[in-house]
Amino acid sequence: MRLSVLDQSTVVTGRSPDASIRESLALVKHCEALGYHRYWVAEHHNSASIAGSAPEVLMAALAATTSRIRIGSAGVMLPHYSALKVAEQFRVLEAIAPGRIDLGLGRAPGSDGMTAHALNPNAATASDHFPADVRDLMAWLAGEKLVERHPFRDITAQPQGPTVPEMWILGSSSYGAQVAAHFGLPYCFAWFISDGHGAAQALDLYRTGYRPSSRHPTPLGAVCVWAITAETAAEAERLFSSRALARIWRDRGIFAPLPSPDEAAAYDYSNAEKLKLERLREESFWGTPDVVAGKLRALAAELQVEEMVVLSAAHDPAARRRSYTLLAQECGMAPGALAAE
Repeated sequence: MRLSVLDQSTVVTGRSPDASIRESLALVKHCEALGYHRYWVAEHHNSASIAGSAPEVLMAALAATTSRIRIGSAGVMLPHYSALKVAEQFRVLEAIAPGRIDLGLGRAPGSDGMTAHALNPNAATASDHFPADVRDLMAWLAGEKLVERHPFRDITAQPQGPTVPEMWILGSSSYGAQVAAHFGLPYCFAWFISDGHGAAQALDLYRTGYRPSSRHPTPLGAVCVWAITAETAAEAERLFSSRALARIWRDRGIFAPLPSPDEAAAYDYSNAEKLKLERLREESFWGTPDVVAGKLRALAAELQVEEMVVLSAAHDPAARRRSYTLLAQECGMAPGALAAE
C-alpha cells in the first residue's frame, strides 16, 4: 500500500487564513522527508474553512521547495477554466519540477452557485463539456494535436518539455470513474466526502470499463480518506473531536474554521448531533497508529486499490505533523522519523 497526502490548507479558529497556506509549505517538506509518495492540494472558493483557492499557485511554491515528492492538485475544478489555460499552467509547473507534477481534475464547483458563476459566467453548462475538455487538455499537455477539425488544433500549450504531468480524475460518484476509464487515466475516489458511499461501485465501473492508454495500460486506483493518529487513543479521539464538529457543521451547510479540541469539548450538542457524533466516531479513521494503519490496509484490500491518500486536519500544526509521522513509521516508511522530529 502506497501512502500519499491531501492538504486542504484548512483554516482554524484563532489564526488568520493566510497562515494555513504557510503551514502547507512547512508540511510538504515534513511529508517528503517521511517518504510519502504524493502531496496534493485542494481547490475551494469563498470558503471560511479552506484557504486553498488556487492550487496551481501553491503547487509552484511546493514544487520549488521540494525535490522528490510528487506535487499535485486535488483538484483543479475544470468547469471554471479554459482547458488551454490549465494546460499552460501545468506545463509551467512541469518545467519547475520535471516528472513530479500531477494534474488532478474535478467536475464539481468546489463552491456555491453564485461563486461558481463569478468564476465562470457559463458555469451552468460548462460541466456538460467536461469530457471534451479532458480530451483537449490531455492533448495540450502531451504536446499533441487536437482532434481533426478542432478550431484550436494548431495551438500549442507552452512551455513544452520532455516530461508530461500525470493526469488524474477525482470524484465521489460513478461519473468521474467512467470518464477516467474512457480516457485511460488514473482515478481517485473521495471517500472523505461521501463517507464511502458508492466507492465500490465507482471503482468497479472504473476497472471494468477501463480503456488502456499508452501511459497507463492498466487501471490505477486510489482512495482518499480523512484520518488522524496519536500515541494514545485518548489523544487521537481528542484531535478527532475538532473534525467531527466541523463535519456536523458542514452537513448543516455551515463552513466555518476548524474548532480546537477545547472548543469541541465545550460545544452544546443537540440530541441529533450526539447521534451523528457517535456515528462519525464509529466510522472515521482515528486512533493509535496500528489501528489507523490497519483500517487503511483493510480498506485498500477491500477496494483493490494501490494507493491511499490521507487527509489529516488538526487545529495544532504540530499534532498534524506528528500524525503523519506516526502513520509513516507504522507503515514502515520512515523508521528514523521520530528521532528526526
